[in-house]
Amino acid sequence: MLKTAALLLVTSTALTTATLVPGPWDNVNDTPEVRAKALLGNLTQEEKLSLLHGPRYGPCCQCKQNSSCAYVGNINAIVRLGIPPITMNDGPQGFRDDNYPGTTTAWPSGLTMAASWDVDAMKEWGIGMGKEFHAKGANVQLGPGLCLARVPRNGRNFEYLSGEDPYLGYTLVQPVINGIQSQKVVANAKHYAMNNQETNRGAVSEEVDERTRFEMYYPAFAGAIEANVGSIMCSYNKINGIWSCENPVTLSDDLKNYSGFKGYVMSDWGATHSTSIMEGLDVEMPGASFMNGDAVSAGLKNGSIQQAAVEDSVYRLFWSMFSTGVMDEPDGTYDWSRLKTNSTTEDSVQSARRLSAASTVLLKNSKHHLPLPTNTKLTFAVLGFGSDNAVVHGGGSGSVVASYTARPIDGITTAAGADATVLYNNGTDLQAAATLAASSDYAIVFVGTLSHEGGDRASLSLDDGCDPNIDKHSKQCQGNNQQQNALIEAVAAVNQKTIVVASVPGAILMPWSTHENITSIVMNFLGGQQAGNAIADVLFGDVNPTARLPLTMPNHENELDMSTEQWPGLPNPLNPMYAMYSEELLVGYRYYEENNIVFDTGFPFGHGLSYTTFKYENIQIDSTKKPYQVTFDITNNGNVPGAEICQLYLSFPSIAGEPPIQLKGFQKTKILSISESITITLLLNDRDVSIWNVVEHHFSVVNGDYIVHVGASSRDLRLSAKMTVTEKE
Repeated sequence: MLKTAALLLVTSTALTTATLVPGPWDNVNDTPEVRAKALLGNLTQEEKLSLLHGPRYGPCCQCKQNSSCAYVGNINAIVRLGIPPITMNDGPQGFRDDNYPGTTTAWPSGLTMAASWDVDAMKEWGIGMGKEFHAKGANVQLGPGLCLARVPRNGRNFEYLSGEDPYLGYTLVQPVINGIQSQKVVANAKHYAMNNQETNRGAVSEEVDERTRFEMYYPAFAGAIEANVGSIMCSYNKINGIWSCENPVTLSDDLKNYSGFKGYVMSDWGATHSTSIMEGLDVEMPGASFMNGDAVSAGLKNGSIQQAAVEDSVYRLFWSMFSTGVMDEPDGTYDWSRLKTNSTTEDSVQSARRLSAASTVLLKNSKHHLPLPTNTKLTFAVLGFGSDNAVVHGGGSGSVVASYTARPIDGITTAAGADATVLYNNGTDLQAAATLAASSDYAIVFVGTLSHEGGDRASLSLDDGCDPNIDKHSKQCQGNNQQQNALIEAVAAVNQKTIVVASVPGAILMPWSTHENITSIVMNFLGGQQAGNAIADVLFGDVNPTARLPLTMPNHENELDMSTEQWPGLPNPLNPMYAMYSEELLVGYRYYEENNIVFDTGFPFGHGLSYTTFKYENIQIDSTKKPYQVTFDITNNGNVPGAEICQLYLSFPSIAGEPPIQLKGFQKTKILSISESITITLLLNDRDVSIWNVVEHHFSVVNGDYIVHVGASSRDLRLSAKMTVTEKE
């Protein structure tokens, strides 16, 4: 009987969708908790069980046949009560629509946006994406991605907005969640948890101790929870030997009980291995192999499943829909016929351009050749991936097919002005490229590499991993994709004003960065469809860069000295079954500081230059009240207006066993005019001066003397002062 009932519920959505019918749950002035409980009490058991999974029969995942498979993820409507279908879609940087390609905006990637270090930009990004999901009839966005860049070669680092720092992820995720959910679309934070490599992601066990989980890998999800995120996706991997989507420690204990997550946990696609509702899984995606009505009913009958767990899972689903306004949208809002809508607007395109420019990092400008001059008779050589082959997004569920992609060559030609000459060579023929560079006033070399879901990068070299076959819709990386370092060297040998633009999914090696003729290096990560115009805005000074590195650019391969046991894992590195997190808290820049690694060709976490300069002075700390206040002055002592991203790093008392420094605050200033000064106040709360107590299982304040550092990067700390914490036991 359950089979038949569930099937009828699924197929009925092909006929109609409806908003809530009148009842005690329809008062918008009631809290989401009250409304969810009221609606839950009016469902039949069959209806409740039908909400725990995707369609049980037929195809899934973006089809054109019917509503039950129209989106990447689909849960039936309950027509009797007017509950709309739950329509989920990729992805973390825009609506991925393989059936109607070119009808959505390809936004900058999550890691790209992390480089902005700008909470206002993050909210704009969230709102922009949420609007397009809503326009397409989707009420769940499968994003943002939050995992930490533990492994520099991880194939999905480009999706994740935490970079290599938990505090950065904790802070940046909140405006993104608020932005997405303001558009009546439920955000889905992923991938929970420790999904930090793609090598054998479907079986490898991430072996992580409790303190490391809470201090390094959970904070970004904690930030999402503070922003009332509606859903969280559990990952493919195992955690300490147990599948993530059926792990009672990480789901029931860590996520729901300790962290206070109110929404629902859904599996990654195919990541369910059992009827895991008692372990903390609420929804199986994309189908119903384990969480179907028959399986759950059998568990209820034999006592292995409690009815309270079913009630809790459905309640969580309803809470997320009420709290975001999904339940109160007009009839037809989430109808699958809206998939054909072209959701890209002029506003979204302009926003994508703004955000891409705001996320572009100026790494080097040794002779101040940037910004480039305009309206002159100069010749600019554009080389490498500067045309149709520009690198703008990664592959997999994080990819978006844009209606068009702005080419760097076009953006540069427009910005340079009518009197300038802009010539292009794709760099395949090194001699021809060098000849063009030698005859030009400036040489702008575009380089890059791709990355994708399902595999880690072969190396951090530009010459390794730029495969145009990664995305069948893309022309990215066509041309000189295996001799990019040689192209840079050949151009720099003949042109003293060589500028390198790196479009990358994460960390890369830059052995040429100290070459005296390479006077400027710009990194725009994966900037989306407007990257070509955005990079021109930065190169020619329409935008004064403010972005900072969200992860370290190393000097050489495996500078973190990770053993095979740590990554990709053992016993067989090609098919690892476990990966040991023996580095514990020493991820990214923490390792560099612990080991005093000197940067020669690489660049430190938090680094980024401007076309102006800033002076820091007058640090003061008030620790007499909570939160602790750190104030200091910043002055624009350069020659053009600009904004600064000031960063606060904390050194704990030695008894805490923490890394030498860790990010605990940052703020982007307003645009300061020449000689203008402002006072910045950054706050430190109890959580910022706490470590995870593995005995009592909570964060505990560490008493003692701290050093507060303020500066422009993890290696450019301009001011320091002592702060004493004396919290009573």
